[in-house]
Amino acid sequence: MKQGKDPLASVWSSYYAKETTKTNENGEEGKQIILNLLRFQGKIRTPELAAKLDVSTESVRRYLEELESENKLKRVYGGAVKMTFDREEPSKFKRKVLRMDEKRRIGRAAAELVQDKDVIILDDGTTTLQLIEFLLGKSGITVIVVSVPALTLLIDYKNKGMCDGDIVFVGGRINATHYRTSGSLARHFSETFHADKAFLVADGIHADLGVTSYDDNRGLLSRAFMRQSSQTIVLADHSKIGENRFCKIADWSEVDIIISDVMPPPEWEMKLEGTEWIAATELAKTERSQVPSTLPNPRKVQVEVRTKSPRS
Repeated sequence: MKQGKDPLASVWSSYYAKETTKTNENGEEGKQIILNLLRFQGKIRTPELAAKLDVSTESVRRYLEELESENKLKRVYGGAVKMTFDREEPSKFKRKVLRMDEKRRIGRAAAELVQDKDVIILDDGTTTLQLIEFLLGKSGITVIVVSVPALTLLIDYKNKGMCDGDIVFVGGRINATHYRTSGSLARHFSETFHADKAFLVADGIHADLGVTSYDDNRGLLSRAFMRQSSQTIVLADHSKIGENRFCKIADWSEVDIIISDVMPPPEWEMKLEGTEWIAATELAKTERSQVPSTLPNPRKVQVEVRTKSPRS
């Protein structure tokens, strides 16, 4: 894509009037530039900062660590974002438009794990909505859902003869903001069935703190699903990596598989011992893909798997 004029040119010129050289020894100039960039862009990436500041990526990471310790920014996978104190889950409509390409690839990779005649649980989320589309090539699966949009989509496919399995909706108190059921009634209902696989959507995944959710009711229901399933599979795009939300869902020792659009940070290796990590990335046109022919505009994905280490 052709790049236009850098809208931050005036910012750079004010800092690089003399020349673009190494920042001063203690990095204060570089850190100030980082904060100004965040004010304009909201998010910055480590490689881009290293190039702009003419320093190593290790120096950039040190700057980001120091700024985070001062509560001036929040480090995320691959860079940093402006510090916010938003503890609320984005609405259903806002989530629907965020990182859809990544979620579609994750959904496609998740569907590859589903076998004919499986009983599966789908957590609420736009990622699991993407997964549903790729289930159409499966036979005789039972899908258990808590999401009203997921239920509607499945009913529509069934009425059109595009799926032949059973649909189960988990009853309970309706969350009108997020169009899903949750609460004690839903948890009680979940105790009446057993599933082969539970696909859970994470609001945050953290090396030390595990899998978390904004909503305690949703988090408790997710734990109930884990107890009723033979396998727990967590879906999380790159924006969830390094994030910690209000309610703890699971430790890594309780998770069988994570599916993301990127591989985990190298420093997470020991924390993830015993947990398989699958990264779904786009394929070149020459690569083969087993996307069901009934799907509109299939996207080809490549699945990269990190070797699973046995738990001690």
